[in-house]
Amino acid sequence: MDTQTTRTLSLLTALFISWAPAPLLAQESEEDLEDLEDLEALDAMMEEEEGMDALAQEEEDTEGDPEEERLEDLSSLSTVQVFYEAEDIAKSSIGTSTVDEEQLQAMEQENVEAHLLIVPGVYMRGEDGFGLRPNIGIRGANSERSKKVTLMEDEILFGPAPYSAPAAYYFPVMPRMTGLEVYKGPGSVAFGPNTIGGAINLRSREVPNSTRGGLKVAIGSFPSGTLHAWQGVSGERTGLLIEGVHLQSAGFKELDGGGPTGFRRSEVMLKSFATSDPSREIFHKVTLKGIASTERSHETYLGLSDADFEANPYRRYASSALDEMSWWRLALSASHRMEAGDNFDLTTTLYRHDFTRRWKKFNSFGDGTSAEFALQDPSSGRRKLFYDVLVGEQDSSTDDDEIIVGTNARQFVSQGAQWKARLRHQAESWSNAAEFGVRLHHDSIARNHTEERYRMQDGALERTQEDERTATLNEDRSLALAVHLLDQLNIARFTLTPGMRFERIRTERDDLLTGQSFERPQQVFIPGLGAGMRVWKSLSFLAGVHRGFSPVAPGQPESVTPETSISYEGGLRWLDARDSLLEVVGFYNDYRNLVGDCSFSAGCVEQDLDDQFNAGRARIFGAEAAAHHDIPLSTTRHIALRGAYTYTQASFLTDFRSSNPQLADVQAGDQLPYIPAHQASAGAGLVDEHFELRASASFVGEMREQASQGED
Repeated sequence: MDTQTTRTLSLLTALFISWAPAPLLAQESEEDLEDLEDLEALDAMMEEEEGMDALAQEEEDTEGDPEEERLEDLSSLSTVQVFYEAEDIAKSSIGTSTVDEEQLQAMEQENVEAHLLIVPGVYMRGEDGFGLRPNIGIRGANSERSKKVTLMEDEILFGPAPYSAPAAYYFPVMPRMTGLEVYKGPGSVAFGPNTIGGAINLRSREVPNSTRGGLKVAIGSFPSGTLHAWQGVSGERTGLLIEGVHLQSAGFKELDGGGPTGFRRSEVMLKSFATSDPSREIFHKVTLKGIASTERSHETYLGLSDADFEANPYRRYASSALDEMSWWRLALSASHRMEAGDNFDLTTTLYRHDFTRRWKKFNSFGDGTSAEFALQDPSSGRRKLFYDVLVGEQDSSTDDDEIIVGTNARQFVSQGAQWKARLRHQAESWSNAAEFGVRLHHDSIARNHTEERYRMQDGALERTQEDERTATLNEDRSLALAVHLLDQLNIARFTLTPGMRFERIRTERDDLLTGQSFERPQQVFIPGLGAGMRVWKSLSFLAGVHRGFSPVAPGQPESVTPETSISYEGGLRWLDARDSLLEVVGFYNDYRNLVGDCSFSAGCVEQDLDDQFNAGRARIFGAEAAAHHDIPLSTTRHIALRGAYTYTQASFLTDFRSSNPQLADVQAGDQLPYIPAHQASAGAGLVDEHFELRASASFVGEMREQASQGED
């Protein structure tokens, strides 16, 4: 396929899936309908002539070559008119955005944060500088380890344990992806368990329909390197794809006393398919997919004092020299798709993911004192003593100022089966597309957290003789049944998209240290409604409302209730035939109960890890804007312009106290941490048939580290 054809298909796909104004199914203006009637009349005449020619040919040849007959059968297949793709019903929501393969390739970034920053309404909080464990928030939802976002690859949950422990310690490598979809409105009710912050679906590379492949080798600063290779082969009814990605970097941080601060990560995917005879009325396709991944990264949670950060933001203290994350993952899935004619399809998918990780890290001082205590004001007294040991300028002298290094070992299993059926109907004056889905999911996490004592000696850590101590030993399990229904009805210029989701969840925890067990059922009904009206052929108005929900994790007390909200949105979209887009969306999220939790990255101590608490009511509102426009220079060259902007205000409406340092002592009116008021991105490129030259920039405004208000 030539470059121009590929670009045209990519643009058509992006317009149809991502930006097509509702109604999503085919709707034409009166002029378009007249043109269509003329074309239909012409087609009828051509078909009549072809029929006569075929009859004459049949009379001449009573016997034909079998191979020629088979080719004639294949070539005579009727053209299938696709009214919507896999998730197009959900995408009719105004708050949905996509990044297609052309845009992903134009960015040339392995870090998912760079790709998501161009999507309005999505917030990224960088952690390691490489996007190994992104913190993603949508429309004000907490970005901590992407817990409030439903994460999927090819519509399958890829989090280590999405219900039992939703923290995204694994995220797929972006070079494998050919599409990125973000759901922010009523369409997100099709995905769970979290509908508070919406959903993100990554599209992996499909098996090509011919023999094709690709290779990318890149070398960058620090130094860093990327090796990406893929090869696909296909026959008439079968195909196979193998793809591998290796990323590594020596790291950009400077460890006191020297030592590694980089990472190595590898991921291999194998995908194959087999189909039935495509000329039959009922069509079958079976797809098998396997992914093996591994990572070793010398990363730490330990930060710096304000003064040290100002002097050198890339510094790392000697007490973090042993900090390291290592993990491996194996993911398997099998899917069967059945199509009956042009208007019905059913997809069945089975999946299982195994993920094992160990994060060795600085925990605290010997007497339980946190690093935060020392770093707040390391200039005098007890704080200075701990600080000097922390940075290796003073040796440990007592048990109190020894250093506790913890190893958080965890094993995850995520497995399930899901079914999705779609039914379409197209009439002269109206159309309807319905989707019904069922998922039975089970996941678990086994925690084994241990601690060892070290002494700071001559600027290096030395292991003491004290035995290793087990700090946490438990297992959490979740079993969830989810059912969703979406329907899109198009009449004239109006589109109505009602949807609902029902989930029944049972969580369990076994604490192997105390012998205690906990069990808790949860049940929720999540409705949503989207509506759209085409004011003019290029201008559409859309609005929506849906219920947000995030379940309570296993082992929490009955006093902790699920996170719930009512979310509203409305806006205008201009999209003309020249691919110019201008979109403005306003959103308002009314949190009935915002739920916080304790994590080590938030500064919580070991005994409070994974505990959840009610944070009461909160209000988040804002606006999103997106635009793109192509300026043609010739038939093969154009200038591509794009821009996005997000404004957000987020504040608590109730008072509460918690053990999370970010939400320690909250008063009504305090603003939520790590939500910038302003965020923007822009890009421009000169695109030619043979080359591309692009530039992009992003801006993220100030964010609060702790819930507070005023100028502090």
